[in-house]
Amino acid sequence: MGTYITRRLLQAIPLLLGISVVSFAILKAVPGGPLAAYESNPNVTDEDLRRLEHTFGLDQPLPVQYLGWLSKFLVGDWGYSFVSHQPVLGLIGERLPNTVTLMGTVFLTVLVLAIPIGVLTAVKQYSWFDHLVTGATFAFLSTPTFWLGLLLIIAFGLQLKLFPLGGMATLGMPFDPIDRLRHLILPVATIALVQLGSHVRYLRASMLETITQDYMRTARAKGLSERSLVVRHALKNAAIPLVTVVALDLPELFVGALVTEQIFGWPGMGRLFWDSATRSDYPVLMGILAVSSALIVFANLLADVVYGYLDPRIRFS
Repeated sequence: MGTYITRRLLQAIPLLLGISVVSFAILKAVPGGPLAAYESNPNVTDEDLRRLEHTFGLDQPLPVQYLGWLSKFLVGDWGYSFVSHQPVLGLIGERLPNTVTLMGTVFLTVLVLAIPIGVLTAVKQYSWFDHLVTGATFAFLSTPTFWLGLLLIIAFGLQLKLFPLGGMATLGMPFDPIDRLRHLILPVATIALVQLGSHVRYLRASMLETITQDYMRTARAKGLSERSLVVRHALKNAAIPLVTVVALDLPELFVGALVTEQIFGWPGMGRLFWDSATRSDYPVLMGILAVSSALIVFANLLADVVYGYLDPRIRFS
């Protein structure tokens, strides 16, 4: 196991370097740039633009810019924002706890609900519960996130006035867990309802395939209870596709949810990425892309390790 993990980590190094090169080149190829706002300003002369380009290092060749960014990034110097002139690590550190709070709550909510619902719909196939869940999951899967978020705001925020319309906390109030929870409910519901549909469908399909296997019939013939049969045998083998989907969700704990954060005014990483993208704030964008790429590679490695635990037939050799 240790040899396998070490080998995968070593293989990830050139992959992450390649991703950073491509990301850096794409960002630089986008029309405009951090100085685009100054170019149409009659009070800014060509000399002023050249001085700003030299200050930000934008007058250097692209490979030199990339090597300069990479050498500083590897030692913990992620640069400064072109827009706010604040350290990139400081901006990310300010928004990251908010995103972890939101997406961590979504992550746990989806898992807690998807596993029992997916198992029950498979065990009670074609029952009224299965039909109800199937219809609901397809409905939420086909619903755009922005539309669902606005619908929840109108229904539970404007009409029923049960929850706040947006934000992370009530302005002017000290920290209150109940107030924070009330602000979390609508954005969490918006993301969780959409993700829950895909998780339930994956687990249901995998469970239906697993419970018809020969070893399940053998275990049932030996007198095992149905509950023990489903929980200890079927669920463990059927969870592999769900692990894949969950592993893809892990990077969202850092990246956040752009659309939902915009709708509900949640000050997280999604809004930071969007604001930086619209202003061509290269250092912030590269910091977010580099970390999210590393998290995706790590999540895939973690999924492979979990595969080996769930299925003893998988060997890390």
